[in-house]
Amino acid sequence: MVDDVHGAKLTYTVAETAARLGIGRTLAWEMVRQGRFPVIWLGRRCLVPRAALEKFLAATKPAGTR
Repeated sequence: MVDDVHGAKLTYTVAETAARLGIGRTLAWEMVRQGRFPVIWLGRRCLVPRAALEKFLAATKPAGTR
């Protein structure tokens, strides 16, 4: 685990990403496969950069808007 100077994680596992988004791991892995957010592969370990997750959330429209 790598932290920034403020102690926040710079990357999340897919399971941690799912928990932060409030979705299941299966849907999170499907989103990885679809390329909905970029990931970093370190051997068999798949990590989602915090910056990519924040960018994904910023681009997501609020509920009720289209």
